[in-house]
Amino acid sequence: MNFLAHIYLSGDNDLIKIGNFMADGIRGKHFEKYPLEIQKGIVLHRFIDTYTDAHPVFRESTKRLHQNYHHYAGVIVDVFYDHFLAKNWSNFSGESLVDFTENFYQSLRDNYDILSERTKGMMPYMIEYNWLVSYQTVEGISRILTQMDSRTKNESKMRFSPNELVAYYSEFEQEFTTFFEDLRIESKLKLITL
Repeated sequence: MNFLAHIYLSGDNDLIKIGNFMADGIRGKHFEKYPLEIQKGIVLHRFIDTYTDAHPVFRESTKRLHQNYHHYAGVIVDVFYDHFLAKNWSNFSGESLVDFTENFYQSLRDNYDILSERTKGMMPYMIEYNWLVSYQTVEGISRILTQMDSRTKNESKMRFSPNELVAYYSEFEQEFTTFFEDLRIESKLKLITL
């Protein structure tokens, strides 16, 4: 899953959300230097990633992309699934996506001193271009995938993957819906044990 899902699956605790959001840049046991709630978010993030990669429905989605995008297929499906979460946000939350996003951005500002350097570097762009809300549209995730592709020196070809999203839109959306219900349940159970 990509940023929006990780934040959403963190429950109501702002520090767990932040830890889950910035976990990709924190390797091994380096997370132990952070406050306990941040650590919980990082552990939850790792659980979500492991669960996602092993889930048969997620693997079905990645198979559709593997021929063209190889090991980037999973990264692309993560973004596609965030699109479907954003698009169908009202099915998952009573709070609007705009309010949820602004509250998260504010919690990043309020907790700036404990953010990782990578997160501090990314934060201005994320807020200025409102990445999380932009996921609602195919155009929005196309911009994100183009930016991600440029970070691979355009070797990943991710910028072209929205073509497959459009071509197999209903299949990807159905797979997301099935998968995400399982992930929501498992993430809630994991949060209880942290």
